[in-house]
Amino acid sequence: MYVIGSLIVFVIISGIIIIQKISSLEKETPREVIVHMEKDHRELIPSIPDKMDFCGEAVPFQDFDVLERMERELLVNAHWSSSTILNIKRANRWFPVIEPILKRYGIPDDFKYLAVIESNLTNVVSPAGAAGFWQLMAPVAKEYGLEVNDKIDERFNIEKATVAACRYLEKAFNKYGNWTMAAASYNFGMNGIDKQIGRQKSRNYYNLYLVEETNRFVFRLLAIKEILSNPGKYGFFIEEDQLYKPIATKEVIVKREIKDLAGFASAQGINYKILKIFNPWLRDNHLPNRSGKAYSVLIPLESEIELIEE
Repeated sequence: MYVIGSLIVFVIISGIIIIQKISSLEKETPREVIVHMEKDHRELIPSIPDKMDFCGEAVPFQDFDVLERMERELLVNAHWSSSTILNIKRANRWFPVIEPILKRYGIPDDFKYLAVIESNLTNVVSPAGAAGFWQLMAPVAKEYGLEVNDKIDERFNIEKATVAACRYLEKAFNKYGNWTMAAASYNFGMNGIDKQIGRQKSRNYYNLYLVEETNRFVFRLLAIKEILSNPGKYGFFIEEDQLYKPIATKEVIVKREIKDLAGFASAQGINYKILKIFNPWLRDNHLPNRSGKAYSVLIPLESEIELIEE
């Protein structure tokens, strides 16, 4: 009987302790928070603006297919938060580099968003071999004046690659007569677009039946343009000090071979990593230059960066 009585007392005491812990947890977790999480959660369903345009060319929303394709890209990019946040941050650094080059070549400002959808403003390489912010294939890059080899690849030089993209877009616009088709050809190639024009008897992007990537391409441009132009409307509230700042640099003109880029970097007051970050077109640890060609190497100003001591 003594053992049974002890067990009963133990169970009662344990129950009291458990009840006290639950009560304590309830006090620590506000009921409003639980209700908000369970009942008040809402998914953002962005509304499509009544009117949209690409380079001043109106989007024909009277076509149900166009409307639904636009909604898809707005939904994808509004809810792909990590990617969109990074694009907003990076755009603050890189658009000031891209915009004046577009203007100089007479290319509409909307094309800066093309670099966003192509690469997320990073120097990536696609499975097909397209490279850099503008995702240029090697033959196209060479056609428009870029040097591409295993030591030097100017597709990774943002200024030169932007110029090459401008020259392509200028040629495409002169061929098709509108910027929307020029943008589509950037993705599908002029030969591919020409075949579809001949097959479908239409020169209007919105009327063409294309492969999915090209079918989505202009709408992805439009979605990124809309969200980056109105981030708060789509739930992106990023403070000014959270954006990636442009970093001022100086040019060092090099007309000779550099056998050791690490040593060159040290002589400029930076390290090898920083040299590579600002000059990703240098694809090896040295710069061959038998012809005496002038290369512009960017060096960040001392006031812009703080190096870690060795």
